Amino acid sequence: MIKFIVTTTINPPTDALLKYSKLEGWTVIVAGDLKTNHDLFRSLENVIYLSPEDQEQKYPKLSELIGWRCIQRRNLAILEAYNLGADLIGIIDDDNIPYEDWGLDLMVNKEIEVNYYTVEDTVFDSMGALDGYNHLWHRGFPLEKLSFRDYSNKTKKTITPKIQAIYWNGEPDVDAVCRMIYNPRCEFNNNNFPLSSNKPSPFNSQNIIISRDIVKDYFLFPFIGRMDDIWAAYYVQSKGNQVVFSKPGVLSDRTLGTVGRYSIIEDMKREYIGMENNTKLLNDLAIDPDNIKNYLPEQSWLAFQEWKNLIK
Repeated sequence: MIKFIVTTTINPPTDALLKYSKLEGWTVIVAGDLKTNHDLFRSLENVIYLSPEDQEQKYPKLSELIGWRCIQRRNLAILEAYNLGADLIGIIDDDNIPYEDWGLDLMVNKEIEVNYYTVEDTVFDSMGALDGYNHLWHRGFPLEKLSFRDYSNKTKKTITPKIQAIYWNGEPDVDAVCRMIYNPRCEFNNNNFPLSSNKPSPFNSQNIIISRDIVKDYFLFPFIGRMDDIWAAYYVQSKGNQVVFSKPGVLSDRTLGTVGRYSIIEDMKREYIGMENNTKLLNDLAIDPDNIKNYLPEQSWLAFQEWKNLIK
C-alpha cells in the first residue's frame, strides 16, 4: 500500500513531526502556510513540503477559496497525497507524539471485530464509553445530549471501517467547556478498544487514517471555526462511511504546537457555531447529506464543490 501522513503547521518541525517522518512505510506531506519556515521543512528527509507557491500553482482555485492562515490548508496536503496515489492517508497534528507502534495496527478497509454500541439517538459519543472517563465528552458532541448518552446496548460486531480514529493519551480532544471544568489528562484503557456505533460520532483530524475512496467526501470546511473537522466527520459518516475508534497511538502534548494557539475562551467562541447547530445538523444530514450546504458560508460551500471537482 501507498501511505502518506499529512498536516499543515506554522510551527518549526516538532518532535512529533520528526517522529512521523521516521515511521517505516509512511511519507509525510506538509502544506505550508504563509508563516511557516519553508527552509526548515524543505531540509527534512521523507517529507514532501508544499510551499504556498506550490499550492497556488497546483490547486489555484481551491487555495484561493480556502484562504491563508488557517488549519484547513491541510486539505491541500490531503489532495496531494491522493494525487500521488495514496491508498491510506493519515491526518495528524504536530503536537501529537506518535508511539512506536503508530500505524501498525491498521483497520481501514479490513473486517474487524469491535465493541459495538447501538443507540437510538442521532449521535454517539465514543469518549463516554471509556472506563474512568465517562464524565468527559469528545469535542463536537452536542452539549444538550450529554445527560442522555446511553451505553447499555453493547455487543460484538464485525465491521469494515473507512476511517480509523486513533485515540490519544495526555490532553484529550474535548471542547473548551469540558477543558474549563475538568482540565483533563488521560491514560485510556486499551481494553475499551476498538469500538464503533450505529450512529455518527464526532472525531477530529488530529490523529486519523482514512481510505482513499472516501477522500471525495472528507473535506475540512473553512470558515466555521473549530467545527471544521467535526462537521467533516458528521458529513462523511452521513454518506455511509463507518468509523472505528482504536486504542491510543499518540501522546497529545499541546505545549508542542504553541505558535498560533488560541486561548480557551477564544476556542469556546470558535466552537459556538457547533453548540448552536450540531443537533440540527445531525438531524438534517440523516435526511440528506447535501443539507450540509445550509450550514456553511457560501465560500466554504464553493471550496467543497471545487474539492469534489478535483477528486477524480
